[in-house]
Amino acid sequence: MSTALVILAAGKGTRMNSDLPKVLHQIAHAPLLVHAMRAGSALVPERHIVVAGHGADLVEAAARAYDETAEVVLQTEQLGTGHAVLQAKEALGDFAGDVIVLYGDTPLIRPETLEAMIAARATCDVVVLGFDAADPGRYGRLVMSGDRLDRIVEFKDATEQERTITLCNSGVICASREALFGLLDRVGNDNAAGEYYLTDIIGLARDRGLSATAVTCEEAETLGVNSRVELAAAEAAFQSRARLSALEDGITMPAPETVHFAYDTIVGRDCVIEQNVVFGPDVTIESGAHIRAFCHLEGCHVSQRASVGPYARLRPGAELAEDVRVGNFCEVKNAQIEAGAKVNHLSYIGDATVGARANIGAGTITCNYDGVFKHHTEIGRDAFIGSNTMLVAPVTIGHEAMTASGSVVTMDVPDGALALGRAKQVNKAGLAVKLFDMLKSKKKKQREDAE
Repeated sequence: MSTALVILAAGKGTRMNSDLPKVLHQIAHAPLLVHAMRAGSALVPERHIVVAGHGADLVEAAARAYDETAEVVLQTEQLGTGHAVLQAKEALGDFAGDVIVLYGDTPLIRPETLEAMIAARATCDVVVLGFDAADPGRYGRLVMSGDRLDRIVEFKDATEQERTITLCNSGVICASREALFGLLDRVGNDNAAGEYYLTDIIGLARDRGLSATAVTCEEAETLGVNSRVELAAAEAAFQSRARLSALEDGITMPAPETVHFAYDTIVGRDCVIEQNVVFGPDVTIESGAHIRAFCHLEGCHVSQRASVGPYARLRPGAELAEDVRVGNFCEVKNAQIEAGAKVNHLSYIGDATVGARANIGAGTITCNYDGVFKHHTEIGRDAFIGSNTMLVAPVTIGHEAMTASGSVVTMDVPDGALALGRAKQVNKAGLAVKLFDMLKSKKKKQREDAE
């Protein structure tokens, strides 16, 4: 059976106190909306429909940046969840399969939970996602008869007995396209808010002789984000889940509570991730690599047995091959570091290729930007770059070549050659003593004048 996702993302999110649409606020370096889409993507859906409203252009851009096939429909009036889902009816007019309704501000639902809903749909017409709440509060209650879902009762309409139920409604629903929109067409708005509620379809399904059931998940999966406080709570929940998963996958973290993952971080088995490491988007760390304390990585690839840090930054386009070492206070951007090469101390390597086993001395800088264009630096295999070398790109350093410490290199260096690009040293006998005597005398006079 084919699957379509309908993700509700039209809310303004007044409590966020922001000009940005609520679903575009981020956890783990991705918009809330993307987290919902990503969870649903595990089902390999045939269609992705995002219902947008406030900031629709921005929401559409974010949705299509994640999935270029995503379709965006508008809810021009905020008339309830049932009305929001109905906006997708026309877009799914030619679709025959199951529809799962998700929420763009509920980012923590696991793919396994959605798979369980699809499995339950095989024997039931409508499936609702529920959770056992530690504090049910004002959540809608799921009234069950065994495995059958009889109805969803809103707190304000519930009897005292029904309010003791702890099985609550998440709002996530799965049904066939035909059943979902057939029921929604019959939902009314005879309520205090004058809105069309998606939850009303359960009672309508029962009246039409259709079956309904509930699949349950952990309460944390249903966490909705409506404020900055809840956004921070969602970030904390995501990080706790990511850290636990990493530990279970065979990754060593001496202080896991200090490591921050992005939504798409990939780390191989037997890696060591030390304290206070931050991963931005699009990072892959292969097995056996070692990321030392206080590193920041984004848009990069680190191969097996490579070592990074401490206090290093890998920026987008950094490609580290096997056994590479990038050390203290180094930055690498848009550069390929070949196997066994070392960039150990206080260096910037940008828009460059560093050959196998090359050694980059402390304080080396690839001067890649002329104020208008970026230029490339090529460093050959087994080259030795002396400390405090300025490599003014575009420039090529040959295989087994060397640069003298303190050089400014502006021309290509042939294979095996030594480049010296510094001014000749001149020593002035006794001048240091004279200068110090002069400076000390000047300082003494300043103190006397101040008195």
